[in-house]
Amino acid sequence: MRRSELVRRLARVPPLERPRADLEQVESPPDAAAELLFDALAAGDLDGRSVLDLGSGTGRLAIGARLLGAARATGVEIDPRATEAARRAAEEAGVEVDFRTADVGASATAADTVLMNPPFGAQRAHADRPFWDAAFRLARRSVYAFSLADSRTFIARRAVAANAHVLSSRPVAWELPRSFPHHTRRRVAVAVDLWAIRTERTR
Repeated sequence: MRRSELVRRLARVPPLERPRADLEQVESPPDAAAELLFDALAAGDLDGRSVLDLGSGTGRLAIGARLLGAARATGVEIDPRATEAARRAAEEAGVEVDFRTADVGASATAADTVLMNPPFGAQRAHADRPFWDAAFRLARRSVYAFSLADSRTFIARRAVAANAHVLSSRPVAWELPRSFPHHTRRRVAVAVDLWAIRTERTR
């Protein structure tokens, strides 16, 4: 599948209606999501692999992973509304994904590759930490994730503590649409990084 086709398919996955600010339910932009997924594919971390999407929302990353050949995909999401929306989106996309309503910190489902767009901690300090802790605990091979650029030092230190190796970290184009009542602008550019981290050597 070409990148342009994947972007179109991901754009069909709808955002969550009435997202919750306290959970920082912000969708992954289709272009950024495709960039993350093609990075994972190029590194041999998608095709034929098991995938875990932490904080899966309406399923954009997990669905994209299956479209690119992941053997199986599981999404873990605390909001049951998002889980139901993700199941509908997967059905529309013609792929099978196991979406579960659960707290990521309690998840025990390991996978070859962990994908995630976790909370950035803009509304609640350290909201991203349980996601990164779970990612390093559950990824048998690799982690691909988005984060605020301000979190670079924190994530690099977390990777070292987990005996994982940062393959790359680079800025990615990210525009946040007006999603919550406190947002005053239609769209705003946010400084977001895309991370690729190898965990396989720790297993």
